[in-house]
Amino acid sequence: MPELTVIMPVYNGELFLEEAIESILGQTFSNFSLIIVNDNSTDTTQKIIDKYISLDKRVQSITNNTNFGPAKSRNLAIDAADTEFIALMDADDRAVATRLEKQLDYLKTHLEVGVCGSWFTFFGKENKVVKHDTDHDRIKVGFLRSCTIGNPTVMLRKSSLGNLRFDESMKIAEDYSLWSQLIANTKFHNIPESLLFYRWHSDNMSQTKIENLETSEFSIKAKQLENLGIHPNNPDLEYYVHAVSLKRNQPTESIIKTIKAANKLKESNKEIQYYNQTIFENHIDKTIVRTIRNAKNNNRDFYKYVKKESGFFSKIPKLDAAIFFLKSFFN
Repeated sequence: MPELTVIMPVYNGELFLEEAIESILGQTFSNFSLIIVNDNSTDTTQKIIDKYISLDKRVQSITNNTNFGPAKSRNLAIDAADTEFIALMDADDRAVATRLEKQLDYLKTHLEVGVCGSWFTFFGKENKVVKHDTDHDRIKVGFLRSCTIGNPTVMLRKSSLGNLRFDESMKIAEDYSLWSQLIANTKFHNIPESLLFYRWHSDNMSQTKIENLETSEFSIKAKQLENLGIHPNNPDLEYYVHAVSLKRNQPTESIIKTIKAANKLKESNKEIQYYNQTIFENHIDKTIVRTIRNAKNNNRDFYKYVKKESGFFSKIPKLDAAIFFLKSFFN
């Protein structure tokens, strides 16, 4: 019986699919099944899948009769998997040969960890190693800013996932949504080594996609703040979100509201202890200092508020504090 299931959704992936499959079949750990979900492709994707099914008994496929998108395609494969361990893989990336072996070894020796990712390397337009935090508490706080685990680097325990799945109503950031919820139920870890080559596509995102991404990310961040008692109908919700995730070019009146929200969040977490308090406060301090630095405008009243009432003035580096003073009084 396979010990691990690798799932790989694909839509019109003929250009890179073989490379992705070969990187999985050539792993140093071999006791796995590979489920490839063909999301109603119109190119030669199915022919490529059929070729590998005939060559390697570990390869299986699911064929969608309509284009469902990556969220539902992954969910179909997760539900079909009959192993405790599941690894995610994208059809245009390349896995390092030791990826599965190293992640599985880590999960087997760290029973408290339900989700294990790794660093990864962008390739294509540019080569850059993305080094996410490795410690669970830092990953958890980091989710307030952005997704701090690379989706195609994930290996997880199916039992840890429980009833949670990728949100099929989301067309973008569905991975960020899932992981930011699951981290409340299990420990996360990123192996501090690049175990995946993540293909960088040169196609620029359209303005519509950028706007959709911003909307989705805002709702994901807001949902996390419910753990600290900040509900979606809170009239100051945007300021709470901006207290944990930088919003540039805010007017001074908005920054004051963001600072007040930040202080309330610190107090709420001190009582609830959902996040590690030290890491959480450091995260907020950095966010607020950057918010002040990137203010849309400055004036004397704002400077006096930050210095005397905000509680953040002492966190501002001396050079930034001097520039802040000059902008406020002599701009």
